[in-house]
Amino acid sequence: MATAQRIIRNLYRDSVSLMQLSEKIQQMPEISQASAIMASENNISLLVESGLLKAGIVPSPNDLLIVVEGNNADAAAAALDAVEDLLMKRADDTDSQDVQSLAPRSIQMSLEKMPDANLALISTPGDYAAAEALKAMHLGLHVMMFSDNISHEDEIMLKHYSDKHALLFMGPDCGTAILNGIPLGFANVVRRGNIGVVAASGTGLQQVTSLIDRWGGGISQALGTGGHDLSAEIGGITMKQGIKALSNDPSTKIIVLISKPPSAAVMQNVLLEAEKAGKPVVINFIGADMRSITGEMLHGVPTLEAAASAAVLLARDEPIGSVETDLPPQLVKDAEAAAETLKPGQKYVRGLFSGGTFCFETLHLLGQLLGPVYSNIPLRPEWRLANVWQSQAHTAIDLGDDLFTKGRPHPMIDFRLRNERLLQEAGDPETAVILLDIVLGYGSNMDPAGEIVPAMREAQAIARKNARSLVFIASVCGTESDPQNLALQEEALKNAGVYLAESNAQAALMAAAVVKNFKG
Repeated sequence: MATAQRIIRNLYRDSVSLMQLSEKIQQMPEISQASAIMASENNISLLVESGLLKAGIVPSPNDLLIVVEGNNADAAAAALDAVEDLLMKRADDTDSQDVQSLAPRSIQMSLEKMPDANLALISTPGDYAAAEALKAMHLGLHVMMFSDNISHEDEIMLKHYSDKHALLFMGPDCGTAILNGIPLGFANVVRRGNIGVVAASGTGLQQVTSLIDRWGGGISQALGTGGHDLSAEIGGITMKQGIKALSNDPSTKIIVLISKPPSAAVMQNVLLEAEKAGKPVVINFIGADMRSITGEMLHGVPTLEAAASAAVLLARDEPIGSVETDLPPQLVKDAEAAAETLKPGQKYVRGLFSGGTFCFETLHLLGQLLGPVYSNIPLRPEWRLANVWQSQAHTAIDLGDDLFTKGRPHPMIDFRLRNERLLQEAGDPETAVILLDIVLGYGSNMDPAGEIVPAMREAQAIARKNARSLVFIASVCGTESDPQNLALQEEALKNAGVYLAESNAQAALMAAAVVKNFKG
């Protein structure tokens, strides 16, 4: 193997573009690993820690750093040349335009060209993101911060500044939003409607908005808060801002709140704000006791699917009925049939997730039905995996965790790490079910089925060689209008023998049903 690197001076690309570029490089002939990053100190240290880069690169956050690992030096060099040609061609296309059409180089220059703009999307290296966000808010702009690696102190400062100046601050690490029908970050194409969503989870927001669209409802606004917003230190500032904004929005009839369980004090304050909204509010604090959510217009639900279902029914002025997520009759039959294909010794579920919220929801559902489920994001300290690279008993892994993405694109873009882990699980004689999430939409891989189906077929071949079979269960988070084409993606997965559930919760329930039905 040979590793090569190249620095392209004074060339900036945002985080999503760089993740997609890294994935494209890894598809090149004889390339095993690749990473395209802005050369900030933090990004460089992550690559050094991952082993893809040797120490000694001097940080220069205005420069773009490309690192590749190939089968030989010629392959690595050829990949670098091809990528640089692609990047410089794009830069030349911009440079060839007249002076008046050159891209602005600051938020203030952008505002001069777009005086009616009221929001800035920040996607810069974390070292500079807080300063840029503060500049934007000083100019009176709301902010969506896609960037992460922001200090805790800066996050608190930005949140409090936004609250004091009546500005919405979404982030940091806010990966998804839909504003006035425009998807931002990792988001799906959904129809407009009268349901507003505020979420401390990107994939949670994607699941709920996609299911609302699938069931005939529509989205007025979908606001992300960033993952730390409901911590005791921050106090749910952005979620409370979002509730206020949606309560004052005439196009919003129903409000949905999504988060992991906040601290007791923060939860109480958020619920008080929700009660003041004067509109029905559906609340899914994943894993929280629904009995703690009380109020005439507050509706606590246990799953992301139930949140979407309740919101659609309320929007139609129909009664919610049961808020439990049940396994549809067809999937009950499928689980019974799948269990009959297993052999003695196959008894565990292995979940491989690109969405952290999907993994978290699955841990709760499987934990209720199967007992301990081990993970890198465990529900209990004693259920933490001894080695995150090796499953034990029932396991669900969040492959989007920083530990797995060092030097790699996010697993919603790059399927290589999940495919490798999938084959590893196939070689374990105790694996019964491999449980997956597939996330469509802007920013995600353009052909997820095309990436993962060959690995599934290879995994089944490994199992057959050892007189076993595997049960694949998945849910596809997406809509018919997404660029990946939902129908084609689902068809390709079904043709590969995958059992498809309509939601992540249903997929988890089916996985549990398979192993509980197996008598071996």
